[in-house]
Amino acid sequence: MRQLVESIAKALVDHPDDVKVNAVDGEQVTVLELRVHPEDLGKVIGRQGRTAKSIRTLLGAAGMKLKKRFTLEILE
Repeated sequence: MRQLVESIAKALVDHPDDVKVNAVDGEQVTVLELRVHPEDLGKVIGRQGRTAKSIRTLLGAAGMKLKKRFTLEILE
């Protein structure tokens, strides 16, 4: 899942070398923390959060197959 989010984010941003994804495992949910270059923050979030919502939807769908829950946090 970490690689999925990382590859999507790298395709969206201007500074792909600054994309970092950290996975924090919890009891019921795995939190994926996404860090990007400050200039690319808007590209990852998208207009009215549409891009971020789409990435979260993909995580939910892929998580169903693995029978795990994933959430995405976009950090500054």
